[in-house]
Amino acid sequence: MFGYTFGELGSIFAMQGFAGLILFSVFTLMALGLAIIFGQLGVINMAHGEFMMIGMYVTYVLSTFFAEYLPSLFGIYFFVAMGVAFLVTAALGAFVEWSMIRHLYRRPLDTLLATWGLSLILQQTIRVIFGTREVGVVKPEWMMGAVSVTDLIDVQTYGIVVMGITICLTAGVMFMMLKSMWGKHVRAVVQNREMAAAVGINTSRVDRMTFAVGCGIAGIAGSAFTMISSTAPDAGQHYIVDTFMVVVFGGAASLWGTIASAFLISQAQSTLEFFMTGSIAKVITLLVVIGILMIRPQGLFSLKIRSR
Repeated sequence: MFGYTFGELGSIFAMQGFAGLILFSVFTLMALGLAIIFGQLGVINMAHGEFMMIGMYVTYVLSTFFAEYLPSLFGIYFFVAMGVAFLVTAALGAFVEWSMIRHLYRRPLDTLLATWGLSLILQQTIRVIFGTREVGVVKPEWMMGAVSVTDLIDVQTYGIVVMGITICLTAGVMFMMLKSMWGKHVRAVVQNREMAAAVGINTSRVDRMTFAVGCGIAGIAGSAFTMISSTAPDAGQHYIVDTFMVVVFGGAASLWGTIASAFLISQAQSTLEFFMTGSIAKVITLLVVIGILMIRPQGLFSLKIRSR
């Protein structure tokens, strides 16, 4: 930081702060689905990135379809793609929970290995269907360009769209978890599965729907990510470690913790990347997170459950 005036440092922090907001959106979108699955079900889903990747390819397919057959509606294809991506990945998630995950609850190591194998299967399936080369979607014309925040800072329009999607999706997930009947059932099952079953809650159905919703959110995240990066069969693997770090650091059972963790990690990483390489910035961020977790292993926020 030496060699910069206070004014220059202020501009740098502001510029990197806006860049960090886009990274925050990426982390939050990915971590929301994982927080539901890992935090509420205790399932270490190593295939979570592949559900995001499927959402990316669904968006790519619909982008191509609209461009070729419905060019007059191309401006709205992105919103259609998000809805279809959610339905496809949620349906696949429900099938995976029914066929595999439900047999592995309370067996974390087996779940980790099984979902890691599933991630390889999904990657190879996509390679067989679409090939190994990266593909990209064409952004609608209204997503092009940038908005000038200051004389030195421009924010890409697609970045603003992704941040808007993140806010809406986060608000929707928070509402479902805190206010809806399904959310109340999920919290009841997490706190005391036997008692929840005793009062008539279908715990198996709650588990399946929870896993499906978490996978569906990953699909929406994948759809949004196509506006930021290219699509490839291994795209999900680029984010899975960061996503687990966000969820664990925030507190596995806390959505508020996930959001706070995503913001802190993204801002720290974005700011450090200006003064050093991206790899070193990520290493320093990871070391700080590990150090804090050694002091506070439950994460930033923890779920309070009465013992009596």
